[in-house]
Amino acid sequence: MHEPAPEATRILIVDDDASVRDVIGVLLTEEGYDCLSAPGAEKALDAARESEFHLVISDVKMPGRDGFWLLDRLRKEHPDTAVVMLTAFGDTEAAVECLRRGAADYLLKPPRVTDLIRAIERALARRRHEIARARYRKSLERRVREKTAELSQALLEVETSYNSTLYALVAALDAREHETSDHSQRVVRYTLAIADRLGVPAAERPDIARGALLHDIGKIGVPDAILLKPGALSTPEWEEMRRHPQIGWTILRSIAFLQVPAEIVLSHQERWDGGGYPRGLKGEAIPLGARIFAIADTLDAMTSDRPYRKGVPFQRALEEIARCAGSQFDPRCTQSFLSIGQRGIEAISRAENRPL
Repeated sequence: MHEPAPEATRILIVDDDASVRDVIGVLLTEEGYDCLSAPGAEKALDAARESEFHLVISDVKMPGRDGFWLLDRLRKEHPDTAVVMLTAFGDTEAAVECLRRGAADYLLKPPRVTDLIRAIERALARRRHEIARARYRKSLERRVREKTAELSQALLEVETSYNSTLYALVAALDAREHETSDHSQRVVRYTLAIADRLGVPAAERPDIARGALLHDIGKIGVPDAILLKPGALSTPEWEEMRRHPQIGWTILRSIAFLQVPAEIVLSHQERWDGGGYPRGLKGEAIPLGARIFAIADTLDAMTSDRPYRKGVPFQRALEEIARCAGSQFDPRCTQSFLSIGQRGIEAISRAENRPL
């Protein structure tokens, strides 16, 4: 079985002088090249659009569109086509301009056969090198995209694993406190809904959600006798309970991806008017995530049933939160929260958990 013959190199010769086209065409045909000619730049570009050429040999000075115009269009539309330009004797500036615009070579008119053949060989060798380099670059880009996709998937799996671990930890904390249903997940949903209304950038919302989810992790360090005490706490017991934001921050601060949530945990008991704890922060000195969470936590605390009381209706909870805007809560966050509306908030309370 015979191998197919290699494709002949196709060359387009462009010159407004028919005798020049004919002479060059005959010479190159004898050398084994497949030649076609065009009388001007526009005809040449039409030919290049209809059929692929390995090389174009073009005069610089032609009536109408000149060789520079053709060179620019070929480099833009057919970058794999090599171009050799023909310039008049002594026109050094034109030769330099040809190379600057991307021509593979230039020759003085009329070109000698040996010079023409060598220029063609150099141009074709350069073309093969550029095509090989372009293919390698595309192959490399494809591999980079594939590896990036694999890395993104791996990171997603790690993040999912982290989130599953956090949810399991928080579920254990809720169970320790005998919380009803999914208190921590509900406050995450409320917090994210408020963040949406405030226009918090999407990239910042996972950290705010994690801060909301982990808000009470510091209660790990609170003794059961205090945490689960059915009656009122004494002053020393209340002081011990108030340590849980600091304890939570201490637990989380050394974990790289939880540094922002750690600040929310530390600040979630602060008040807009400065009357909160542990640092007595006031106004916008309180991290935005903590200001948002304070509203979400209050809403869930008021509307959830407890062993010692029934939850209040949503309408009453919304009225109380509105009343405390400017004292306990950030007024802007409160306004965004109330703009969701009672029906929307009740729907969020019943919704499925949102991924962090």
